[in-house]
Amino acid sequence: MKVLLATSQSLPLLFAADETGPDAALISFMIYTVAVFVLAALSNQLLKSKSFLSEYFLGSRGLGVWAFALTFAATSSSGGSFTGFPSKIYSHGWILALWIGSYMVVPICTMGLIGKRLNQIARRSGSITVPDVIRDRFHSPILGLMAVSLIVFFMSFNLVAQFKAGSLILQTLLDGVSLFESTADGLAQAVSGIPFLSDGVSPEYLLCLLVFGIAVIVYTTYGGFHAVVWTDVMQGIVMVIGVIIMLPLAISQAGGLENTTKLMAKMTPPRYSAADKGGITLTLDKPAAEDMRIEVGTWITDKPIESSKVPLLFRVTAASEIPAGKTTVDEVKVIQLTTLEDIDRIMKRKEQENFLSGVSVSNIDLVQYAYGEEESQQGAYVVGPGPSPASNNGFLPLSLAISFFFMWAISGTGQPANMVRLMAFRDTKTLQRSICTVAIYYTLIYFPLVVIFCCARVILPGMEGESDRIMPAMAVYLTENIGMGWLAGLLVAAPFAAVMSTVDSFLLLISSAWVRDVYQRNINPEASEKTIKMLSYLATFVVGTAAMIVAINPPQFLQDIIVYVGSGLAASFLAPIVYALYWRRVNAAGAMGAMVGGFGLHLAMYVTGYFENGSFFKPYQLFDFDPIIVGLFGSFICGFIVTKLTAPPPQELVHKFFYKEKAGS
Repeated sequence: MKVLLATSQSLPLLFAADETGPDAALISFMIYTVAVFVLAALSNQLLKSKSFLSEYFLGSRGLGVWAFALTFAATSSSGGSFTGFPSKIYSHGWILALWIGSYMVVPICTMGLIGKRLNQIARRSGSITVPDVIRDRFHSPILGLMAVSLIVFFMSFNLVAQFKAGSLILQTLLDGVSLFESTADGLAQAVSGIPFLSDGVSPEYLLCLLVFGIAVIVYTTYGGFHAVVWTDVMQGIVMVIGVIIMLPLAISQAGGLENTTKLMAKMTPPRYSAADKGGITLTLDKPAAEDMRIEVGTWITDKPIESSKVPLLFRVTAASEIPAGKTTVDEVKVIQLTTLEDIDRIMKRKEQENFLSGVSVSNIDLVQYAYGEEESQQGAYVVGPGPSPASNNGFLPLSLAISFFFMWAISGTGQPANMVRLMAFRDTKTLQRSICTVAIYYTLIYFPLVVIFCCARVILPGMEGESDRIMPAMAVYLTENIGMGWLAGLLVAAPFAAVMSTVDSFLLLISSAWVRDVYQRNINPEASEKTIKMLSYLATFVVGTAAMIVAINPPQFLQDIIVYVGSGLAASFLAPIVYALYWRRVNAAGAMGAMVGGFGLHLAMYVTGYFENGSFFKPYQLFDFDPIIVGLFGSFICGFIVTKLTAPPPQELVHKFFYKEKAGS
């Protein structure tokens, strides 16, 4: 089959300034990757001298300020922060500053609300995992197993999304590297007879998935918690440096922040092909001599490129094929640019773009955004509520803005991955200093990201169909455009580091749930350390491998998955944990009611959204509030009511966790 045009990661002016760019970027990126494995090897040495379980899953509760602050921040700044969040900024504009604004106070809520108390409870009970804490606090194995089930359920979704993000980032970096291209071709031939690996799966994506997956699984399995923490520290530094470098480059190449805002004020959203039908019909000037494939990212115009008339301009969002001997293909999925300045920008750099020539366009059947294209909605990319393809109320009406304030600022407290970090810091002074450190760190990350990817709308128009790729695409474009290809490796390492730091944490969280909370606490309490060690290695490896396999054909919308998982975990865990730490009267039944109530209400709104809106990731919004608000409110209410209707907990449990003094904290 003839591949008609390059894949979607081809970018304007890519590698034009520096022919050695791809290899230079690859070398700098490889140096970073080698450093990760060195840290894993050093971490493994600690496992030989300390208690395996405590060290492998919790780092012996000895994290200092910088290690604790950066591992906490890096874990929270996941693939969503550097892949899904830039995608949202690119797609909806300045309103995302309000969407993410409350993240600056996440450390105050998360660390300040439950940090010290959770650390105390975990030390008193000897708990190593979050289900450990819940089980021991309420003396309820059933409640502990319920917590394990919810963690595995939600984290499995998120793990697949993170594997997808890491693979897309790596794919963008390696595009243009001859060794990568030849290896991908060889892989395509090797798996050509395997439907699961070849049907609809890009060989470039599959190769990157294997490289990323094997790397993160190996270093996490081998090094355990300290490998995760030390790599998080390095990755946290890489992330903030990458963002700080990208900020002035993006502003400069977009013509300044004032110019960017003026251009965005004129922008109107693209028109797009409906998922089930519609698109455009392409007709070749002459029958195809052989099978031809039109790749994602290909530009199509209805007029000759040399025409002085402003043409209709389309970009392919789903690959299509024209069989040999045929001249037409129907319902090609595209987006159509509607902003004259964007069209003019693409046409001026037509020599560097992938344009499909020798075709005519007919049967244009595209859908306009529900909010953002009308004259009364002009400037939707710079003012609220922001453009939206599906909602007549825009992307972020006020009620949803309030919901997302709670989503980030409050629900972050209910994330088990964050709780594990809170169980591992050294002392109270470490916690206090880390709160300020993480707040400053988030400010240095998220505000520049909003600016950078508003500039991306001006620099790289037409990427709505593949907006999850905008972060690495911008990193490569900005550096190659100034002739510093090697710097792309560092900038792409920033989102890659965010994904790695999240994946390794989730791997340990899930494997600890199976080994510690299911096997040791319920099946074989007398298991030897050698057995636990082997099972821990095996569980981490198996969980990572399973997620990598599922990610071969991953869900499409990364940030939607992350929002669902984050809000679902908060709805399930925040109320039980807060009650467990601060309410002496709460019992196992009340904690179970809070957990089940929050999970059930949250899931019900997503399921209702599936039937009403046609998509699981377009949840039903009660009184226009996000499911996180309903889930959290319902969880606290259910826990309170059930606790009041049932008997108080045994007094010995209350005395153990509320009266015993804790030394050194």
